[in-house]
Amino acid sequence: MSQVLELSRWPVKSLRGEQVTAARFDERGMAGDRAYALLDERPNRAGNVLTVRQNQTLLSWSASYGDLPDPVEPPTLSGPDDQRLSWDDPKLADVLAESLAVPVRLNPADGQQDRGPTVLVTFESSRRGLGEELGAEVDLRRFRTNLHVDADLPPFAEQDWEPGATITAGEVELTVTGDHAGPCIRCAVPSWDAAGRERWRELQAHLIQHHENKFGVIMRVTRPGTVGVGDAVEAG
Repeated sequence: MSQVLELSRWPVKSLRGEQVTAARFDERGMAGDRAYALLDERPNRAGNVLTVRQNQTLLSWSASYGDLPDPVEPPTLSGPDDQRLSWDDPKLADVLAESLAVPVRLNPADGQQDRGPTVLVTFESSRRGLGEELGAEVDLRRFRTNLHVDADLPPFAEQDWEPGATITAGEVELTVTGDHAGPCIRCAVPSWDAAGRERWRELQAHLIQHHENKFGVIMRVTRPGTVGVGDAVEAG
């Protein structure tokens, strides 16, 4: 049966995120996804978004709204030493700066994904296929996907998706349309494990050599609604 296997939301860009049982999808993409970011305040990078590419310690922090389809309150951040602070806590910027060894400024901006208000969709057949090629289990969290589905498609079929390709999941229709949509060209972030402790360089090298550095597909919401884990999926 083609169905939604996982829904993952990343409240703060480059921090670990959360799995949810249901989520709202609309003109923002996935509600609450990457709605907050940390800005690098070092003199040579002031105002730039701080990401895992510059500081892997970001992955020692996670952010969560709780299991809400359309969160309205800011997330709570959890750190490596049992820190737990709300985004609104006046101490948060200083605590993060000490942990990351970088001065930071908190930046709330709903829908500030790199590629606009998009949704990253991945496919279980491709995850399994990649693991078989590498001879190792591939943790989906490396790819920071939003919607992970089991669909009636062969491994890596999405690498050839062109504008107009659609998928329906629950109430929602997603389409390859607009700027930056289509097969997702990966950066180096998936080579880091989910907690930022170890780097698996062979993963990206393999994607580059065998899959044009693609994994998953970037889409936009063309019919809004709610998606739940277990909802039926149709791709075509």
